Amino acid sequence: MTVDISSVDCRAPVPSRLRDRSGHASPWRRFCVGASLMGALTAAFAPTSAAATSGLGNGSFEQLDIAPDYFQNFVAGESIGTWRVSMGSVDLIRANFWQASDGRQSLDLNGSGDRPVGGVQQTFATRPGETYEVVYSLAGNPGGDATAKTGAVLVNGAVVQSFSFGSSTSTREDMRYQTRKVRFIAIGLSTTLEFRSTTEGAYGPVIDDVDVGRCACGATS
Repeated sequence: MTVDISSVDCRAPVPSRLRDRSGHASPWRRFCVGASLMGALTAAFAPTSAAATSGLGNGSFEQLDIAPDYFQNFVAGESIGTWRVSMGSVDLIRANFWQASDGRQSLDLNGSGDRPVGGVQQTFATRPGETYEVVYSLAGNPGGDATAKTGAVLVNGAVVQSFSFGSSTSTREDMRYQTRKVRFIAIGLSTTLEFRSTTEGAYGPVIDDVDVGRCACGATS
């Protein structure tokens, strides 16, 4: 007789046909114990994703849709979807203005006005002790001079990676995005991720396609 384990209810009365000659239900109980153990082992050894997505949102800066062929400036304290401008000012750029890495928009970490050197941050849920990997696309504003565009990635206010992008060969049609990665170990139930520019002036580093996920890896960049 074939029994579908998934359909077995071990709390139900034992069928008479499965009792032994003395009326005991020991074979049924052994079956239930075995089925329960098998289920527990299956759950324990089930494969898990190497990089489960965290609660980070709006990684491609698409939540606030701006006009085509245009950009919009945001200053410290203002929000761009789930991101908040943490310092200075930043420019949200439409793909028609220059190429995005993902979707239709990207973010120049240097805005305009009196305080152009900017940054953005977002707080999301994490599991203490887990290692997370931040993956993002980096380019540089092709305007202005050809100096490298520099900045930093911060976790809970501490720099975990400094970055630099040489934009001398970039154009609006081909921004030459590069994928960058950095890892950190969460110490609390929430973590604040921040991107800051360290470039003076109005032409800064550009970020897009930001993602964060748990990974089975060490906390090294």
